[in-house]
Amino acid sequence: MTAIYAALLAIIGVVLGERVGLFRLKAKVSLGDGGNSDIILRNHQHMNFVENVPMALILIALVEVNGGSATWVHGLGGSLLVARLIHPFGLNVQKIMHPARIIGAGLTALVILAAAGKLLWIAFGN
Repeated sequence: MTAIYAALLAIIGVVLGERVGLFRLKAKVSLGDGGNSDIILRNHQHMNFVENVPMALILIALVEVNGGSATWVHGLGGSLLVARLIHPFGLNVQKIMHPARIIGAGLTALVILAAAGKLLWIAFGN
């Protein structure tokens, strides 16, 4: 089950990464951000994904292989997918408290904490 979410999230990750690369070509900036706010924004959208998704997917996979129910795995995976679809639209160079950013980041953190809690429950609660 986790493989489905990993595959869908991989597509999102590639799209976010390609948006950085394509804009670098357009702006003629090979390395760094060249002070270009569009490159900074697109790079941050991609890097935030890279910083958060691997840990969440590892935890979800561990819930699955350690006997977590399909409901748990799909709940965690679906929530992560929604969070990572929403989050990039909330990043804004001028505005820190955009609702999409808050929802995306908050839901991602909730998935990670819920998966960690479930794993601890599986390990010690039975």
